Amino acid sequence: MAGVTHSTVSRALRNSSLVSLQTAERIQRIAREAGYRTSAVARSLVTGRSDTIGVVVTNIADPFIAGVVSGIEETADEHDLSVFLANSNAEPEREVRVARKFEERRVDGIIVTASRVGAQYVPLLTHMQVPIVLLNNQHPSQFAHSVMIDNVQASLDAMRYLIRLGHRRIAYLGDRSGYQSDAERYQGYHQALREAGLPLEPSLTVHGDGKPEGAEAPAAELLALLQPPTAIFCYNDLSALGAMRQVRKHGLRIPEDISVVGFDDLYISQYLNPPLTTVRQPMRQMGRLAMETLLLIFAGSDSGDAIRVPGELIVRESTAHPRK
Repeated sequence: MAGVTHSTVSRALRNSSLVSLQTAERIQRIAREAGYRTSAVARSLVTGRSDTIGVVVTNIADPFIAGVVSGIEETADEHDLSVFLANSNAEPEREVRVARKFEERRVDGIIVTASRVGAQYVPLLTHMQVPIVLLNNQHPSQFAHSVMIDNVQASLDAMRYLIRLGHRRIAYLGDRSGYQSDAERYQGYHQALREAGLPLEPSLTVHGDGKPEGAEAPAAELLALLQPPTAIFCYNDLSALGAMRQVRKHGLRIPEDISVVGFDDLYISQYLNPPLTTVRQPMRQMGRLAMETLLLIFAGSDSGDAIRVPGELIVRESTAHPRK
């Protein structure tokens, strides 16, 4: 239609300086009038790049995941990349299967959130030709490309705060799914007790499933003790929601009778009654860092070792001095 070679059309549509302005404008006008759109599939066959990123998440309904994906998409969009999303339902076999499907679709890179099979990616990479970044990796020592919060230090900060308030019987409501993040937060919990010379009582450690409904039974178990805790440190904000509900069911007040601390700082945490004291994970920043790590890999740069992001204790009204 333009009476020029394919290469001239290609250069004109990319605003290449190798094509005169007059010719480029004429070709671009013809393209608009013809309704021409670039074929991403055809382009990928030539360039060897699909300009797409695969993101594997544990649960798309999790507000934490939503914050992380927002950061990934923002950074991807800034570099004209598209994002495909898939749910693993926290199932290791499904996670690997989804990662392989992304590879088959020729994505340029893969980001996996809260991986349950991080250690398996080392041998897997000998067969997969796609770079992978693990976000909140559950096996950080096994993989070079990962972004995660410093769980131990963040947990220590929360526990030290409760101990400064005067709490001596502090419970830990964890996640029984076997996440490394749970083990690290428990490690911070244990370390803080040891620093303060407080005993580690097995009855004060219980586990839910990381969801509000799954936290209620273990929280009730804590409240039924002959000497119940004066504070509960929860694996995440969703667990804290369930714990708070159970505290009220027992006729107790927060924080007058018992203090509750979460982890994540989800958007809803500040609107609870009372607003939740929690550890803030910079979700969007972590998503951006994961995407930026992939971009470094694309550019052939050394993306470095695992990135550890500091958490921030956000003090609100769900914590107070224990009753005398």
